Amino acid sequence: MDFSGKIALITGAASGMGAATAREFTSAGGKVIIVDINPETAEKVAAEIGSQPPLIGDVSDSSFCQHAVDSVLKQHGRLDVLVNCAGTIARADALGTSDEAWRRVMAVNVNGVFYMSRAAIVPMKKQAKGAIINFGSIWGERGASGVVAYCASKGAVHQITKAMALDHVKDGIRINAVCPGEVNTPMLASERLTPPTPKDLQKLAEETVPLGRLAEPIEIARVVLFLASDAASYMTGSLVTVDAGYTAG
Repeated sequence: MDFSGKIALITGAASGMGAATAREFTSAGGKVIIVDINPETAEKVAAEIGSQPPLIGDVSDSSFCQHAVDSVLKQHGRLDVLVNCAGTIARADALGTSDEAWRRVMAVNVNGVFYMSRAAIVPMKKQAKGAIINFGSIWGERGASGVVAYCASKGAVHQITKAMALDHVKDGIRINAVCPGEVNTPMLASERLTPPTPKDLQKLAEETVPLGRLAEPIEIARVVLFLASDAASYMTGSLVTVDAGYTAG
């Protein structure tokens, strides 16, 4: 896939699947603008891929999302691809989920996707072309115990993806979501009382994933690139599961 001359704005691109996606877009010739809340890691990834300085801010703030898109347009004159990868998790059931934790997960995972997409649609509509790829999750469809806020937020992302895809299909904008299973990222180990060891993660994979291993971030990033490319020109409103067969059973 060739993204030469294409401008991609990627949120949550300082680590994990977002960083892998930024690397893959750059390798395919695209120009990437990183958005993240963590300046140190964002600057490190930006330097690694030879990107411009990252845009540092919180995607739950609608004014920041508008600023990010405006900054891209001011510097590059267009926006071809938006990848909404920024996300957070709270590992608790309903009784263990505080109001603050609930609001934060919804603010980042749901509001952030909506605000950034809403801002990006304006220039994409003028261009009569654009691609938005949201990060959903297998837990947005199936649910899981101990992560009620995360499951609810990803279910909302799936519906945002479908509804906005239908709203803007005539505008030349394709909107899809990638829905990963278990991926070897910092989030997989975050918010746990005891961080899992590599042996713990391997046991998790063997017990839950038919393929018997965790996905690596690059394996998800490659699906994102496909959805952003013209090779996926007949796809919009799709939820693409990448889970090594977990939800097939």
